[in-house]
Amino acid sequence: MITLDKLVKYGANTEEALNRCYGNTSLYIKLVQTITTDDNLEKLKNALDKNDLNEAFQAAHALKGTLGNLSLTPLYEPTVEITELLRARKEMDYTPYIDKIVEKYNELIALCD
Repeated sequence: MITLDKLVKYGANTEEALNRCYGNTSLYIKLVQTITTDDNLEKLKNALDKNDLNEAFQAAHALKGTLGNLSLTPLYEPTVEITELLRARKEMDYTPYIDKIVEKYNELIALCD
């Protein structure tokens, strides 16, 4: 079960996020759990597999917004990096960025169990 303490240990800025949620801890936890059903990471990976940088940017940007609003810093930071590279439509190997995002995503999912 995910808790504020676990999110703090993960590196989330829970104080900032709770301000957005007007101090409602249960709302914040519920919103964090929606990450498990957000399909933007899969869309991002699929778009990169097809080398569709436009679609990849759209998915990365949407994911960045969600993560930023939830102040999930460990996952947000690498998503910001890839989003900016995709904004420039930079032709490159995005694998290290995806690997880092997936690693931090999996850590977050483990907290939700």
